[in-house]
Amino acid sequence: MRLLGLDVGDARVGVAVSDPSGSVATPVSVLDARTLDGDLRPLARLVEEYEVEAIVVGLPLTLAGEEGPQARAVRERAGRWSARLGVPLVFADERLTTSQARRSLSEAGLEERASRKVVDMVAAALILQGYLGSRRDGDEPPVHGGDE
Repeated sequence: MRLLGLDVGDARVGVAVSDPSGSVATPVSVLDARTLDGDLRPLARLVEEYEVEAIVVGLPLTLAGEEGPQARAVRERAGRWSARLGVPLVFADERLTTSQARRSLSEAGLEERASRKVVDMVAAALILQGYLGSRRDGDEPPVHGGDE
């Protein structure tokens, strides 16, 4: 089962995809979040190109593990996208993934200025990889339809 991972922000959406076996997440691209609500074609192309069966969306929970206004906004936005694309979705905890992505890129020697262009897709890959790991461990969150 091939999955698409999304790190949804106000300005950008990081995108990652799993391999066909659902074992490894790979960063793919960064989309302009401001235009996706009106034009889902860039995301639809990725769903079609990779034959995606479900979308894993990072949910920005608070450090206490609760949903705040940002998490509710991401849940609503992703639900609309899922319904329009006809692809089920699941939410996964994304706490600290952007910080982890920045740290990984820095350790790899990428300067902060250059890493801005890739940090969102690396964060999406971390979100997706975490979900894939939870599936392997038998702790798979449920996949839902787009009418959340």
